[in-house]
Amino acid sequence: MITIADIEAARDRITPYVRRTPILEASLARDPIPLQASVVMKLELNQVTGSFKARGAMNRLLGTPQEEISKGIVTASGGNHGLAVARTAKVAGVPAVVFVPETVSPAKVEKMRRWDADVRVVGTEWSVSNDAAHDYARTSGASYFHPFADPLVVAGQGTLGLEILDQAWDFDTIVVAIGGGGLVSGLSTAIKARRPDIRVVAVEPIGSPTIKASLDAGEVVTLPEVTSRVATMSCRRTDERLFEIARRNIAEVVLVSDEAMLDASRWLWFEFGIAADLSGAASIAALQSGHPAFKDSKRICAIICGAGAEGTVS
Repeated sequence: MITIADIEAARDRITPYVRRTPILEASLARDPIPLQASVVMKLELNQVTGSFKARGAMNRLLGTPQEEISKGIVTASGGNHGLAVARTAKVAGVPAVVFVPETVSPAKVEKMRRWDADVRVVGTEWSVSNDAAHDYARTSGASYFHPFADPLVVAGQGTLGLEILDQAWDFDTIVVAIGGGGLVSGLSTAIKARRPDIRVVAVEPIGSPTIKASLDAGEVVTLPEVTSRVATMSCRRTDERLFEIARRNIAEVVLVSDEAMLDASRWLWFEFGIAADLSGAASIAALQSGHPAFKDSKRICAIICGAGAEGTVS
């Protein structure tokens, strides 16, 4: 689907439009993460619009002929990709329409509208919203920006991997949340091209184990239902191309509950003043779970991939 050259080209393309986000040691906590390994956190929630999604959406825009977006941009999103598309459309000077499921964070909807997006709530989960976005694209002529199954989007997300390697070479394990699989595919492609020894551990909700179910089956499967309330990580089916990357690069998938992600989000707020959404806290939830995936790790990089206020309210 993509190569390291695609990711390097994306980095060169989007650098003027995205932030270089910081890395922070997860140290001096009242309640430390229960691991022997040390942990650093990549604070991608400080990215433009509050998540890594700004990278992929901007690369998709800059890699697309101007005439193809003249009638605007449309997408379906659990929240973070919609925010990124709303901001990207604003930069391009074209309208954005974002279809979201009923489980979307109201705060993210408000932020999309502040970026002047037309936000439409359709369906109880992302696949229904996505069908509506495709219908709108066909009738309006707007350019459809897929949140994960798009090579330009995946290459854009992969720039996060290059940036992490520039900042912190000494980790042996990286932990990343999965929704549809675009971030883990792009990031792991970059990481494995430069440091094939690094283990990539992915995190999914118990109520939306899209990649794990497919890995267990040896092929892409469609989940019969999605029960997770975390809209940014809920997806019934991944893309076949992303599955092949996941099968090649992911060492293990850790499943966590919605409640564990909320607890991790509260931990991040209490210990570090970091306002992460539940997907942003997923990597910490996995580390706090005691899962054996981390028993041999010495130094871990946890991606805090999305911003949100869920953990700031007790």
